Amino acid sequence: MNLLTFKKGVHPPHGKHFTENKQIEELLPKGDLVFPMSQHIGAPCDPLVKKGDRVLVGQKIGEAKGFVSSPIFSSISGTVKNVSPVFTSGGTKVNAIIVENDGNYEEVEFAKPGSYKDLSKEEIIKLIQEAGIVGMGGAGFPTHVKLSPPPDKKIDSIIVNGAECEPYLTCDHRMMLEESEYIVEGLKIILKLFPEAKGYIAIENNKMDAVEVMEKAVKGAKDASNIEVKVLKTKYPQGAEKQLIYAVTSREVPSGKLPADAGCIVQNVDTVREIYNAVVLGRPLMTRVVTVTGEAVKEPKNLRVKLGTNWMELIEACGGFKEEPTKVIAGGPMMGMTVSMLDLPVVKGTSGILCLTDKQAVLPEESPCIRCGKCVQACPMNLIPSFLDSSSRRNNLDAFEADHGLDCIECGCCTFSCPAKRHLIQTIRNTKRTVLASKRK
Repeated sequence: MNLLTFKKGVHPPHGKHFTENKQIEELLPKGDLVFPMSQHIGAPCDPLVKKGDRVLVGQKIGEAKGFVSSPIFSSISGTVKNVSPVFTSGGTKVNAIIVENDGNYEEVEFAKPGSYKDLSKEEIIKLIQEAGIVGMGGAGFPTHVKLSPPPDKKIDSIIVNGAECEPYLTCDHRMMLEESEYIVEGLKIILKLFPEAKGYIAIENNKMDAVEVMEKAVKGAKDASNIEVKVLKTKYPQGAEKQLIYAVTSREVPSGKLPADAGCIVQNVDTVREIYNAVVLGRPLMTRVVTVTGEAVKEPKNLRVKLGTNWMELIEACGGFKEEPTKVIAGGPMMGMTVSMLDLPVVKGTSGILCLTDKQAVLPEESPCIRCGKCVQACPMNLIPSFLDSSSRRNNLDAFEADHGLDCIECGCCTFSCPAKRHLIQTIRNTKRTVLASKRK
C-alpha cells in the first residue's frame, strides 16, 4: 500500500490505547451549564437572553456579530441563572450565559429543510451558518466562512480530516467507526457546493478499522463515485491542514496563503457530521464527542456531551482520578493548552481532556542549544526553530518575522525533538502573539 505523507515531522508515543476501543457513550449533564459567547475565531456573540428567562433545547441564545462569527444554541432546557464573565480553557474571561438544567430537555420545534439536493448553494451555506457550526478539531473557524472562498479560487479537492494525529485523542476515530454513513452524507453536501471537486477522506494507517468502515460507507452510498478514502502514513502532524493537503494532493500552500489558494478545503470529521445534522435534520450544533483520557483517569472514555457541560462531570463519568493529575490539558499533549482548573465548560472546540501524572508531565530543565539541527530536521514548515527561539528571547521581532516565524503552526515538533530540551514552541508561540497583536494596533 502506498502511504501518503508530508515532509519531516516526528513520531511521538500514541497513547491512544486508553480509548481507541471505547465506544462513544452519551453523558447527560446534572448541574448548571455554561455557554461562553466566544467559542470560535471571530467576533463574540451577543446574548439573546437575560437572567430569569426560560430556554429550550435548540434555542438560539447567542447571536453572531458579523460574518466571521457563529451563533450559540442551548443544549438543555431550563432557566437562565446569570449572564456574566467566566474563564475558558484558553485562560481568558469571556461573557457567558449560565443555565440551570431542569432535566426535561424540552426542545424547540426543528424544521427539517427537505432534500439538500433541491437547495441552492446559498441556502445550504445559510443553514450551516445558522446552525453555529465551526471547525471541531479545535481551531473553531466558522465553517460557513471556509465554505465561501473568493470566486477566483477554484476548489477541486474537499478533504475530510480523519488523521487525528494528536496523541491520546480518539474521538474522531470512534466517530468514523460509529457514524460513518453520516460523515459520507455530510461530505456529499459539501461536494454539492463545489460540483467540480472530488472528496477525500484521509485517515492514518494506525486506524485501519476506520479505513475499512469508511470505505464500506462510501461504497454503500448513492452518488458517491467522486469520494475516495486515502490512507496516510502515521506521523505527526499529519492532520495539520497544510501537511494534510500536501499528503493528499502533493500541493504546497504558499506562505501567508490559505488552503483555498491550493484549490482545497479541509474539514474535520466531526464538522462534516454536524453539517449533515444541520442541512438534513435542521438541528444546530449542541453536542460534541470528547476524549477524556490520560494516566491519571480511572476509566478513560469517549463521551458525547452537551455543550456547556462542566469538565468535572466528564471526569466523574470516567470514575474520577486514580491519582491527582499533575497537569490537565485541553486537547492533546502536542498542541493542547494546559489549564489551571477543572471548573470549565465544554465548548465547540473541546476535543479532549488529558490528565497526566507526575511521571508523564515532567518538564525537563533547559540546557544551551548545541546546534545539532534536529529541530530543523523535524519542522514540517521548513523553518529554523533555533533561530526563531533566539530572536524570541532577544525580543527581536523584526528578525523573528524575517525568518517566517508567523508561518509556525505551533505543532511542537521542534520541542519534542530537541536533545537540549529547549522550550522552543513556548517562546515561539509567545512571540507570534506579540507580533500579531502589534499588527492589529
